Amino acid sequence: MPTAASRPQAGRELVELAQEASTALDALLADATRKVRERVVIEGHTVSRLLDREQRALHGLSWLATYVEAVRQLAAYAGRMLRDEMLSETEEHVVRIGLGEYLAQVVGGIPMSQGEMVRPADFGLSAAQVAARLPPAVDVLIASGNTAERRARLSELMRADQRATIGMCGLDDTLESIREEMRKFSDSEVIQHAQGWHRSNSYIPLEIIAQMSELGVFGLTIPEEYGGMGLGKESMCVVSEELSRGYIGVGSLGTRSEIAAELILGSGTIEQKNKWLPKIAAGEVLPTAVFTEPNTGSDLASIKTRAVREGGVYRVYGNKTWITHPVRADLMTLLVRTNPKESGHRGLSMLLAEKPRGSDENPFPVSGMTGTEIEVLGYRGMKEYEIAFDGFEVKVENLLGGVEGLGFKQLMATFESARIQTAARAIGVAQAAMEQALGYAQSRVQFGEPIVNFPRVADKIVMMAVEIMIARQLTYHAAREKDSGRRCDLEAGMAKLLAARVAWAAADNAVQIHGGNGFALEFPVSRILCDARILNIFEGAAEIQAQVIARRLLGGSN
Repeated sequence: MPTAASRPQAGRELVELAQEASTALDALLADATRKVRERVVIEGHTVSRLLDREQRALHGLSWLATYVEAVRQLAAYAGRMLRDEMLSETEEHVVRIGLGEYLAQVVGGIPMSQGEMVRPADFGLSAAQVAARLPPAVDVLIASGNTAERRARLSELMRADQRATIGMCGLDDTLESIREEMRKFSDSEVIQHAQGWHRSNSYIPLEIIAQMSELGVFGLTIPEEYGGMGLGKESMCVVSEELSRGYIGVGSLGTRSEIAAELILGSGTIEQKNKWLPKIAAGEVLPTAVFTEPNTGSDLASIKTRAVREGGVYRVYGNKTWITHPVRADLMTLLVRTNPKESGHRGLSMLLAEKPRGSDENPFPVSGMTGTEIEVLGYRGMKEYEIAFDGFEVKVENLLGGVEGLGFKQLMATFESARIQTAARAIGVAQAAMEQALGYAQSRVQFGEPIVNFPRVADKIVMMAVEIMIARQLTYHAAREKDSGRRCDLEAGMAKLLAARVAWAAADNAVQIHGGNGFALEFPVSRILCDARILNIFEGAAEIQAQVIARRLLGGSN
């Protein structure tokens, strides 16, 4: 291990090795992409039946590309920290373990889920072809990265420092101030109540929502001219992560406002922007997203809920499901079919549907709208509903953008931000799991000593920290790309794909560290496990997300 005096030199060597490895992985990814393209492309066009047949190779290609980007961002992070003289011993160990482990998985097998591994042979690459692409730098990083000695030292540093977050160094002063404020709010107002809200399936109190509004959560990325703070998506990541660390329900309250605001800001008329954005920014209006239908899932183009124009209103008929926080919402971004003659996405429109707030006793106090609560394992605090519309009225002036047939396009424009924010929420949940695991492992004594002293326990916590940091770098990179105005659907998808897996792994291992107590409802880690599970499903299930990434890699449309 390098001494403090030799660390700058060791850091420079690390960055050089990481950059060399990153370049090599780019070439390996190109080889794999070419091999997979040969299986699914005929005369320059991807063939649907071949895409379905080759799903394992396609989705594996997405995971490989995600790992390649992860290594690139680890190298970039180490470079920034070295440049700013902030590459501490802790950060260096995290980067080295992450590089060593992810490079080893690229060669030996990347877990797409608990029981599915993708290996180079799945792309049609032989061991010799892989070896030819990988320079000595890769061997060095694998051999010196995820070692028992390094894991033990990182565990020791984490226990001594007690820092809650690794891999957030380098934020500018504004973001660091926001992070500290949101962390204090979560610590003082959320964490102590989260388990009670979860177990009683209670709504997050309106008092908490009011405090979030005062902190600027709902107007974070809304321009100042509409009463918002005018910040970028990187700030959204910081806020979503810290609030979700407290409770995913609290972290997700801002998601609905973010989606609605982005829809209105990007596609609304001047009148719609002036009417709704200031109210959303102030927390005066709570929106909800009403997109999904029974039997449609991710296939939004097949939506059947219809809106029939009658004079100055649309009358809505149909069913929606998995609608989050609809009872207390004031505004629904409602995806409907306004052209029944068009069966595809061109017949869809987005309505800004106003509704009165309801209660558990009378959830939908308005004509033409009824609903049934869907009981769920986790992700509580806002409540999920299936909703039936039977003549529900929406003013024609509330057609988003004032033109029919643009709803699908309008919604697609928000997917980058939505997936970045979901990745940030996943990181927050994973962080909560790690903190619970570390705290418990330090206090739980077995065989005369804290269980954190046992390598199999410490190793789990160390790998949580490492993978959280990797997911964090991917997510913040995607946010910075979005803030720069560049297309980032690929980066956003990768961030969401990896962060969701990391959250589930962290929560599962945290329960394991708790042993039987992890299965007890009184321990917060049982809730965190339930909350983590949904992250691989919503905002595009992992399999759908992998399919989308693969089509982009192959040059196809989404």
